[in-house]
Amino acid sequence: MSDQDILARITQLVEDEHALRAKTEAGELDPATEQRRLAELETTLDQCWDLLRQRRARVDSGRSPDDVHVQPVNQVEGYLQ
Repeated sequence: MSDQDILARITQLVEDEHALRAKTEAGELDPATEQRRLAELETTLDQCWDLLRQRRARVDSGRSPDDVHVQPVNQVEGYLQ
């Protein structure tokens, strides 16, 4: 997966987030479902941003960006704790 692929995935996830919010505002989706789906999207977004940062750090240090992997949710979400 290239940086461009990751950025395209991030863009899609942000569009999905906006669509969810619009559906809730239009009364097509209940707030509880919206919150659950938003939490899932945010977690996936965090993983994508983490993967992109890992790749860029490897490039900056002269290593291959292809040697990184998506980190588990508990690791990505636990960075600030």
